[in-house]
Amino acid sequence: MSSTPTSPGRTAGRPGAAGRAAGWVAPLCWIAVLLDGFDLVVVGTVIPTLRTPEEWALSGSGATAVITIGLVGMMVGALTVGTLTDLVGRRKALIGAVASFSLFTLLCAFAPNAAVFGLLRFLAGLGLGGCLPTAIAMVNEFTRAGRSGRATTTIMTGYHVGAVATAALAIVVVDSIGWRWMFVIGALPALVLVPLMLRHLPESAAYLLAHGRRAEAEEVAHRYGLALEAPRAHAAPHAGEETATGAGATVRTLFTTGWLRNTLAIGVTSFMGLLLVYGLNNWLPTIMREAGYDLGDSLAFLLVLNVGAIVGLLVAGAVADRIGIRTAATAWFASGALFLALLSVRLPTAGLYAMCFLTGCFVFSAQVLVYAFVSANHPPQVRATALGWSAGAGRIGAIVGPVVTGALVTAGVAFPWGFYVFAVVGVLGALGISVTRTV
Repeated sequence: MSSTPTSPGRTAGRPGAAGRAAGWVAPLCWIAVLLDGFDLVVVGTVIPTLRTPEEWALSGSGATAVITIGLVGMMVGALTVGTLTDLVGRRKALIGAVASFSLFTLLCAFAPNAAVFGLLRFLAGLGLGGCLPTAIAMVNEFTRAGRSGRATTTIMTGYHVGAVATAALAIVVVDSIGWRWMFVIGALPALVLVPLMLRHLPESAAYLLAHGRRAEAEEVAHRYGLALEAPRAHAAPHAGEETATGAGATVRTLFTTGWLRNTLAIGVTSFMGLLLVYGLNNWLPTIMREAGYDLGDSLAFLLVLNVGAIVGLLVAGAVADRIGIRTAATAWFASGALFLALLSVRLPTAGLYAMCFLTGCFVFSAQVLVYAFVSANHPPQVRATALGWSAGAGRIGAIVGPVVTGALVTAGVAFPWGFYVFAVVGVLGALGISVTRTV
């Protein structure tokens, strides 16, 4: 099939058919990310119950351990599955990740004690950690050039729709029928999603082309009206290693001279970004209860926080495509820091809801813009690896965030000092993304 160039490294697919790419790829990836969003807040919604004498009577350190072990699994999953995705393909990696984390999420409902629950959370985390970078890589590779910011933020609305739905569900489910049902309900969508993925999810044309399968890549590009994105020459790991293959060579690419500055800066920024996301989502209900609000209000704050995230994502994507992803991300981190500091001010309940909404608008979108920047600035043969590195470094922050906040809760000073710590982290995130280079 012949093709004509349309932009550097790209060739034209069938005219007028670009919208077809969203037919199955975008919705299936969005639902996968939604299930990841469920996991973002589900432990935070059940921790107050697990700390009661009627359940496991978890201490502050015990609750921190339960939260942290799942995040360790996510870190390992992000670093390994992201790299494997560049080797085995987006389709296989995403389906495997969804099936794995759904199975272990279901098993969490039957955990007899905190130790077993923690082990199952770790195993679920392996799949969860690989889901997000793989879904983002695939969606961007089925999106027109120049729309990376909007594509990434749109797919990530699923993350926070999942979080909102989970927070709302917890208000109804936890007190009435028990916390275990949260995990049963969270696992059920996979019974529909995995068969749909097996039937309808194609492999990425960019992945096929990067692995020398040009005929298959052209067929996918023709079917979906896409432009073929040729591998960039400067993606080789080192001079003399152009023919190296395997996970090691793929990872080494990120630490060569051309990529090292961005790799380190993105790692620092993602660390700060996910420290905020997981610190807030896992401990906000508990912090607000310590500030004197009842459980219903505390869960409602979590819900409003994630509604704000959805609105923020829709705005952030459009802004990023207009002014540049790096500039938008810097502004979003800085604004998030401001509103986090303001959460420490005691306000009437309505005012606090408004502040939670604005905090969600900026804090969660900031981290998603980091993913958009990574996707737009890395070639297809290392894109999922770079996203996996970003998510993996971020998962370390996701571990640190709940640990730090848990220590503040145990010390009885999480309100207001937790919000001051989060504000400083937001400033550091803004500094980190500001020193990256656009490649």
